[in-house]
Amino acid sequence: MGKKTRLSMFDSTWNPVTGCLHGCEYCYARTIATRFNNTKAYPKGFEPMLREDRLDIPERWTKGRRIFVCSMADLFGEWVPDEWIIKVIDACKSAPQHTYFFLTKNPGRYERLKDAGILPDLPNFWFGSSVTKQHDEFVWFDKFSNWFLSIEPLLEDLGEFRSEHKPGWVIIGAETGNRKDKVVPEKAWVDSIVAQLSGVPIYMKESLIPIMGKNDMRAEIPS
Repeated sequence: MGKKTRLSMFDSTWNPVTGCLHGCEYCYARTIATRFNNTKAYPKGFEPMLREDRLDIPERWTKGRRIFVCSMADLFGEWVPDEWIIKVIDACKSAPQHTYFFLTKNPGRYERLKDAGILPDLPNFWFGSSVTKQHDEFVWFDKFSNWFLSIEPLLEDLGEFRSEHKPGWVIIGAETGNRKDKVVPEKAWVDSIVAQLSGVPIYMKESLIPIMGKNDMRAEIPS
Protein backbone atom coordinates (compact mmCIF):
# COMPACT_ATOMS: atom_id res chain seq x y z
CA MET A 1 0.00 0.00 0.00
CA GLY A 2 1.31 3.42 -0.90
CA LYS A 3 -0.73 6.48 -0.06
CA LYS A 4 -0.91 9.93 1.43
CA THR A 5 -0.78 9.83 5.20
CA ARG A 6 -2.36 11.52 8.20
CA LEU A 7 1.08 11.50 9.80
CA SER A 8 1.89 15.15 9.18
CA MET A 9 5.68 14.74 9.39
CA PHE A 10 5.64 12.43 6.34
CA ASP A 11 4.18 12.79 2.85
CA SER A 12 3.26 9.14 2.32
CA THR A 13 3.25 5.70 3.88
CA TRP A 14 4.42 2.63 1.97
CA ASN A 15 3.84 -0.90 3.22
CA PRO A 16 5.79 -3.50 1.22
CA VAL A 17 5.62 -5.63 4.37
CA THR A 18 2.59 -5.80 6.67
CA GLY A 19 2.01 -7.51 9.99
CA CYS A 20 3.86 -7.66 13.30
CA LEU A 21 4.39 -10.07 16.21
CA HIS A 22 5.34 -7.64 18.99
CA GLY A 23 1.86 -7.66 20.57
CA CYS A 24 1.86 -4.07 21.87
CA GLU A 25 -1.42 -3.39 23.67
CA TYR A 26 -1.70 0.12 22.19
CA CYS A 27 -1.04 -0.90 18.56
CA TYR A 28 -3.30 0.94 16.09
CA ALA A 29 -1.97 -1.12 13.16
CA ARG A 30 -3.19 -4.42 14.64
CA THR A 31 -6.65 -2.93 15.12
CA ILE A 32 -6.82 -1.84 11.47
CA ALA A 33 -5.48 -5.13 10.08
CA THR A 34 -7.85 -7.17 12.24
CA ARG A 35 -10.80 -5.07 11.12
CA PHE A 36 -9.95 -5.73 7.47
CA ASN A 37 -8.86 -9.36 7.85
CA ASN A 38 -9.49 -11.53 4.77
CA THR A 39 -9.66 -8.49 2.48
CA LYS A 40 -7.28 -7.59 -0.35
CA ALA A 41 -5.53 -5.09 1.90
CA TYR A 42 -4.92 -7.59 4.72
CA PRO A 43 -5.60 -11.13 3.43
CA LYS A 44 -3.98 -12.68 6.51
CA GLY A 45 -4.84 -10.00 9.03
CA PHE A 46 -1.77 -8.98 11.02
CA GLU A 47 0.33 -11.99 10.09
CA PRO A 48 3.65 -10.76 8.63
CA MET A 49 3.63 -10.79 4.83
CA LEU A 50 5.88 -9.57 2.03
CA ARG A 51 3.78 -7.66 -0.51
CA GLU A 52 5.72 -8.16 -3.76
CA ASP A 53 3.18 -6.18 -5.77
CA ARG A 54 3.97 -3.04 -3.76
CA LEU A 55 7.75 -3.01 -4.17
CA ASP A 56 7.71 -0.76 -7.24
CA ILE A 57 5.45 1.91 -5.74
CA PRO A 58 8.26 4.39 -4.91
CA GLU A 59 9.43 4.25 -8.53
CA ARG A 60 5.96 5.29 -9.68
CA TRP A 61 6.16 8.45 -7.56
CA THR A 62 8.37 10.68 -9.68
CA LYS A 63 8.35 13.69 -7.35
CA GLY A 64 10.37 13.28 -4.16
CA ARG A 65 8.44 12.40 -1.00
CA ARG A 66 9.15 11.82 2.67
CA ILE A 67 8.07 8.18 3.00
CA PHE A 68 7.35 6.31 6.22
CA VAL A 69 8.28 2.71 5.36
CA CYS A 70 6.12 -0.04 6.89
CA SER A 71 3.70 1.89 9.07
CA MET A 72 1.75 -1.39 9.33
CA ALA A 73 4.70 -3.60 10.30
CA ASP A 74 8.07 -3.77 12.00
CA LEU A 75 10.36 -4.42 9.05
CA PHE A 76 13.23 -5.26 11.40
CA GLY A 77 11.41 -7.66 13.71
CA GLU A 78 13.34 -10.89 14.25
CA TRP A 79 10.67 -12.83 12.35
CA VAL A 80 11.26 -10.88 9.11
CA PRO A 81 13.65 -12.75 6.76
CA ASP A 82 16.74 -10.90 5.57
CA GLU A 83 15.52 -11.51 2.01
CA TRP A 84 12.42 -9.37 2.59
CA ILE A 85 14.51 -6.54 3.98
CA ILE A 86 16.94 -6.72 1.06
CA LYS A 87 14.05 -6.44 -1.41
CA VAL A 88 12.67 -3.38 0.39
CA ILE A 89 16.08 -1.69 0.57
CA ASP A 90 16.70 -2.41 -3.12
CA ALA A 91 13.31 -0.85 -3.96
CA CYS A 92 14.32 2.27 -2.01
CA LYS A 93 17.63 2.48 -3.85
CA SER A 94 15.75 2.26 -7.16
CA ALA A 95 13.85 5.45 -6.29
CA PRO A 96 16.50 7.78 -4.81
CA GLN A 97 14.32 10.87 -5.25
CA HIS A 98 12.60 10.05 -1.95
CA THR A 99 13.65 10.23 1.70
CA TYR A 100 12.90 7.01 3.58
CA PHE A 101 12.13 6.70 7.29
CA PHE A 102 12.37 3.28 8.95
CA LEU A 103 11.22 2.55 12.50
CA THR A 104 11.65 -0.50 14.71
CA LYS A 105 11.35 -1.78 18.26
CA ASN A 106 14.30 -4.06 17.50
CA PRO A 107 17.13 -1.61 16.69
CA GLY A 108 19.89 -4.09 17.46
CA ARG A 109 19.09 -5.65 14.10
CA TYR A 110 20.00 -2.39 12.37
CA GLU A 111 23.56 -2.81 13.56
CA ARG A 112 23.76 -6.48 12.60
CA LEU A 113 22.43 -5.77 9.11
CA LYS A 114 24.76 -2.79 8.75
CA ASP A 115 27.73 -4.98 9.69
CA ALA A 116 26.52 -7.59 7.17
CA GLY A 117 26.50 -4.99 4.38
CA ILE A 118 22.69 -5.11 3.97
CA LEU A 119 21.78 -1.66 5.33
CA PRO A 120 23.40 1.29 3.56
CA ASP A 121 24.32 4.61 5.12
CA LEU A 122 22.73 6.93 2.57
CA PRO A 123 21.75 10.59 2.98
CA ASN A 124 18.10 9.84 2.16
CA PHE A 125 17.76 6.96 4.67
CA TRP A 126 16.70 7.62 8.29
CA PHE A 127 16.76 4.78 10.84
CA GLY A 128 14.54 5.16 13.91
CA SER A 129 14.13 3.46 17.28
CA SER A 130 10.68 3.28 18.86
CA VAL A 131 10.86 4.10 22.58
CA THR A 132 7.99 4.17 25.08
CA LYS A 133 9.58 3.32 28.46
CA GLN A 134 12.94 3.61 30.23
CA HIS A 135 13.98 0.03 29.59
CA ASP A 136 12.97 -0.22 25.95
CA GLU A 137 15.88 -1.22 23.77
CA PHE A 138 17.24 1.57 21.66
CA VAL A 139 20.58 2.31 20.11
CA TRP A 140 22.49 5.57 20.18
CA PHE A 141 23.89 4.97 16.72
CA ASP A 142 27.31 5.96 15.54
CA LYS A 143 27.11 3.75 12.44
CA PHE A 144 24.49 5.75 10.57
CA SER A 145 24.58 9.39 9.54
CA ASN A 146 20.80 9.76 9.99
CA TRP A 147 18.95 8.24 12.92
CA PHE A 148 16.02 9.32 15.07
CA LEU A 149 13.92 8.42 18.10
CA SER A 150 10.16 8.00 17.99
CA ILE A 151 8.98 8.39 21.58
CA GLU A 152 5.37 7.43 21.02
CA PRO A 153 3.39 6.69 22.99
CA LEU A 154 5.33 8.15 25.90
CA LEU A 155 4.32 5.87 28.76
CA GLU A 156 6.62 6.96 31.59
CA ASP A 157 9.46 9.28 32.55
CA LEU A 158 12.41 8.12 30.42
CA GLY A 159 14.96 9.28 32.96
CA GLU A 160 18.49 10.24 31.96
CA PHE A 161 19.90 9.59 28.51
CA ARG A 162 23.46 8.35 28.92
CA SER A 163 25.14 9.00 25.60
CA GLU A 164 26.97 11.69 23.70
CA HIS A 165 25.58 10.47 20.37
CA LYS A 166 22.43 12.53 20.00
CA PRO A 167 19.79 11.62 17.39
CA GLY A 168 19.24 13.80 14.35
CA TRP A 169 15.54 14.09 15.09
CA VAL A 170 12.97 13.17 17.76
CA ILE A 171 9.21 12.56 17.57
CA ILE A 172 7.20 12.69 20.81
CA GLY A 173 3.54 11.72 21.13
CA ALA A 174 0.95 10.56 23.63
CA GLU A 175 -1.15 7.40 23.43
CA THR A 176 -4.36 7.88 21.48
CA GLY A 177 -7.53 5.82 21.31
CA ASN A 178 -9.99 4.77 23.97
CA ARG A 179 -8.15 2.16 26.03
CA LYS A 180 -9.43 2.25 29.61
CA ASP A 181 -5.90 2.18 31.04
CA LYS A 182 -4.44 4.64 28.53
CA VAL A 183 -1.41 6.48 29.92
CA VAL A 184 -1.52 10.28 29.90
CA PRO A 185 2.09 11.55 29.98
CA GLU A 186 3.15 14.32 32.33
CA LYS A 187 4.51 17.61 31.06
CA ALA A 188 7.65 17.08 33.15
CA TRP A 189 8.44 13.91 31.20
CA VAL A 190 8.40 15.83 27.92
CA ASP A 191 10.30 18.78 29.36
CA SER A 192 13.06 16.41 30.53
CA ILE A 193 13.48 14.96 27.03
CA VAL A 194 13.60 18.40 25.46
CA ALA A 195 16.16 19.66 27.98
CA GLN A 196 18.47 16.68 27.54
CA LEU A 197 18.30 16.82 23.75
CA SER A 198 18.99 20.53 23.42
CA GLY A 199 19.75 21.41 19.82
CA VAL A 200 17.96 18.36 18.38
CA PRO A 201 14.91 19.06 16.17
CA ILE A 202 11.83 17.83 18.04
CA TYR A 203 8.44 17.10 16.50
CA MET A 204 5.63 17.07 19.05
CA LYS A 205 2.47 15.43 17.79
CA GLU A 206 -0.97 16.93 18.26
CA SER A 207 -1.74 14.31 20.91
CA LEU A 208 0.50 16.32 23.27
CA ILE A 209 -1.48 19.57 23.03
CA PRO A 210 -3.63 18.76 26.10
CA ILE A 211 -0.43 18.20 28.09
CA MET A 212 1.90 20.86 26.71
CA GLY A 213 -0.47 23.55 25.52
CA LYS A 214 -0.21 25.01 22.03
CA ASN A 215 2.45 27.55 22.95
CA ASP A 216 4.97 24.88 23.98
CA MET A 217 4.52 22.68 20.90
CA ARG A 218 7.31 22.27 18.36
CA ALA A 219 7.07 20.95 14.83
CA GLU A 220 10.60 20.67 13.51
CA ILE A 221 11.45 18.08 10.87
CA PRO A 222 14.72 17.31 9.12
CA SER A 223 15.07 18.75 5.63
